[in-house]
Amino acid sequence: MEKMRSVAFHTLGCKLNFSETSTLSRLMEQKGFEKKDFDDQADVYVINTCSVTDNADKECRQLVRRIQRKSPESFVVITGCYAQLKPQEIANIPGVDLVLGASEKFNIIEHIAQLTKGDASKICSCDIEEVTGFNASFSMNDRTRSFLKVQDGCDYSCSFCTIPMARGKSRSDNVANVLRNAKELAAEGVKEIVLTGVNLGDFGKGPDGNLKYDENFETLIRALDEVDGIERYRISSIEPNLLTNEIIQWVSTSKKFMPHFHIPLQSGSNDILKLMRRRYKKELYQERVELIKKLMPHCAIGVDVIVGFPGETDAHFQETFQFLHELDVSYLHVFTYSERPDTKALEIKPVIPISVRNERNKILRNLSYQKLQYFTAQHSGVTRKVLFEKFEKDGMMEGYTDNYIRVTAAFKNEWANKVIDWTL
Repeated sequence: MEKMRSVAFHTLGCKLNFSETSTLSRLMEQKGFEKKDFDDQADVYVINTCSVTDNADKECRQLVRRIQRKSPESFVVITGCYAQLKPQEIANIPGVDLVLGASEKFNIIEHIAQLTKGDASKICSCDIEEVTGFNASFSMNDRTRSFLKVQDGCDYSCSFCTIPMARGKSRSDNVANVLRNAKELAAEGVKEIVLTGVNLGDFGKGPDGNLKYDENFETLIRALDEVDGIERYRISSIEPNLLTNEIIQWVSTSKKFMPHFHIPLQSGSNDILKLMRRRYKKELYQERVELIKKLMPHCAIGVDVIVGFPGETDAHFQETFQFLHELDVSYLHVFTYSERPDTKALEIKPVIPISVRNERNKILRNLSYQKLQYFTAQHSGVTRKVLFEKFEKDGMMEGYTDNYIRVTAAFKNEWANKVIDWTL
């Protein structure tokens, strides 16, 4: 390990992965490693993987090949969801030295210390049922916004999803620890915290997965609202059945939680939701959206939706399109269904042709564009508060309003990491 003094990271996937990569980076920097850009020469390359889609798996392989061409003597470490699900498959990729599963990623320094280049790939993993404990993580890259992990794992069994197999059962931090991390971020000058987790609304289960009856997600957000120094919070994503009326009502009066929700839908057809093993019907989803808009007409609402799920007929897709078209939401994140190994969805027929899946994706992305244009136009001439980021590009800077409208302005250093009144 004496010669390994520089490290570069690459993250695939969700905000949760970004928070964990940032924490791994800080751990290694504290041990004397110099952090480098992934395109630079480094002694160790760490790839934090996702396995939500087949494309993420392919991207991991491409990145390893890139490292091999650029720096064949460097050590390559793979961690994250793909590493937990398919450790042997990854170990067989030429150039991979170390595969760290869910239980071992935060012990990365100890594992790297034992590596010798040229040895067979080393796998450090365990059955996901044995994964317990909670490792708090947060990102702190630009000091403006931080992704703070407060929950991990999932007890749901959606038929398309591998995340419970990759991250284990639902477990979370406690409120006191989250508040301590929020205060640390505030002391570093962070102005906005995005709460992240696999199933965020399930917050309250301890590190062993057992329920703590005195703490839940509403308890957490009420406590965070009182932390000095943090000006804004966002809820990264929350299941509609866990987004209670009480949470919506409280956010509408909160000092610091932004009028912005991201709520996974996945399908606007109850038939498909049942096949997906989702825990709600579209009617509940619609009720949640209507209450949000009643209390916060200016609120941004993002939606996750999957197209091309097995059994999704043209009629089912049209039902989803019509439901979203009529729903007062702001933008869509559209995912093309991708077969994942060991999921129940593989048993569902008929399988939708790739060309049909892609066409449906295009239709909903067009709808998303129209939704976002309409939402933005509704606020033309309205003054809202924008948190500008420090990053400068071509003399310009960017920021987001409280209700998540992106704003571009001429760069002013005195505006960086500041909340400014801005007329749209």
